[in-house]
Amino acid sequence: MTDVTLVFRLAEERDGPAIVDLIESAYRGEASRAGWTTEADLLDGQRTDTDAVLAVLRTPGSVMLLAEAGGQLAGCCQLARRPRDEAYFGMFSVLPGRQGQGWGREILAEAERLARDDWGARTMVMTVLAQRGELIAWYERRGYRRTGDGKPFPYGDARFGIPKRPDLSFAVLSKPLVDVSSPAAPPWPDADPAPRPDPGPPSEPDPGLAPRPDPDLSSHRLT
Repeated sequence: MTDVTLVFRLAEERDGPAIVDLIESAYRGEASRAGWTTEADLLDGQRTDTDAVLAVLRTPGSVMLLAEAGGQLAGCCQLARRPRDEAYFGMFSVLPGRQGQGWGREILAEAERLARDDWGARTMVMTVLAQRGELIAWYERRGYRRTGDGKPFPYGDARFGIPKRPDLSFAVLSKPLVDVSSPAAPPWPDADPAPRPDPGPPSEPDPGLAPRPDPDLSSHRLT
């Protein structure tokens, strides 16, 4: 654990390049092996790019939550509003050299608080690479459960990376954010009931730390 206090804020477009650098460092290449959320054994190529991150920031009902430590970007995640009082969690990343000290738990907790208290969401959903068993276990210890649904990996789309194996897929996880016996929350003030366009890929495949452009194909990265 660390006594460094994380400061949270919502990302602006000027943060795009720094967000890309953080996500790439957490999931791709040899540098990512300094943390436990690396996907270097599963995927080559990019994890995201500036255009994909900016697409997320420009999509109504979608935000990037940033965590800063000492004025430096330390972690991030995407949140997207969905119908049926759901929020989607993805693009979860923490600096590789600072993983394992509780920052991932703090970022996830703040994301859940924002979705529940500010948006009225009753359920958080995410997709995680099914091959990331240790990452799924991390989420399960924090109350998430497999829904039994799955999604195929987008083979042939280099925006999501270059697979090193032929059997990649995504597992869908969810967690209730409120007591199921509590009354329904009021609708989001500016929620758009219509499905939103796929913003493009950035947190997994978002398998780990990490709930992509299509919020349904995001992976996650963790601490």
